[in-house]
Amino acid sequence: MEMIRQDILLGELAPGQKLVVAELKARYDVGASPIREALVQLSWKKYVIFAPQKGCWVAPVSVAELEELFEASQLLTQTLLSQAIDQGGEAWELNILTSFHKLSRLNPAEQDIDFNEWEKRHSEFHLALLDGSQSTVMLELYREVYEQIERYRHIWASQTRCYEEHYHNHGEHEAMMKAVLSRDIQTAQTLLRNHSQRAIEMIKTYL
Repeated sequence: MEMIRQDILLGELAPGQKLVVAELKARYDVGASPIREALVQLSWKKYVIFAPQKGCWVAPVSVAELEELFEASQLLTQTLLSQAIDQGGEAWELNILTSFHKLSRLNPAEQDIDFNEWEKRHSEFHLALLDGSQSTVMLELYREVYEQIERYRHIWASQTRCYEEHYHNHGEHEAMMKAVLSRDIQTAQTLLRNHSQRAIEMIKTYL
């Protein structure tokens, strides 16, 4: 499943592309049963869609869906962040510091960046901010929504652009980290929403 998911994220399997089991068998050198099982699992995560009696396709993308995912993410983030700041302990704080340090060592604007590694560290940092909430169900919902937004971010990142048009952090992650560790709920929530909104607007220009 992971190989197909990565190819969808990277755009090797494009939004709306029909997925034929025989072609996927040859592409990944595995049997039909693992391919079918992977497609079913990916449909649960909304990476692919099935049409009865017609087949399977990579899930399409749209501005409307991206905006809806953003709003869902924000509703979850605002609640989880408030809980994390209220309940998070020393281990939570240390995890935030560690994940920020790892993220800050990569510059996503560089031409030779390993975007998959940056995306992994970026995800870990944002999750670390919320992890102190200790709300298992809401955190799982957040992860699912984040994964869907991640697919859109990969579509945007795959575009060829000049250096100035690449993603630049502008110190936003450090500002968020400091606000959260200072237990400044209002500032932290504002920073996270503005950070996500800026990213969403950048992605929308390439859909």
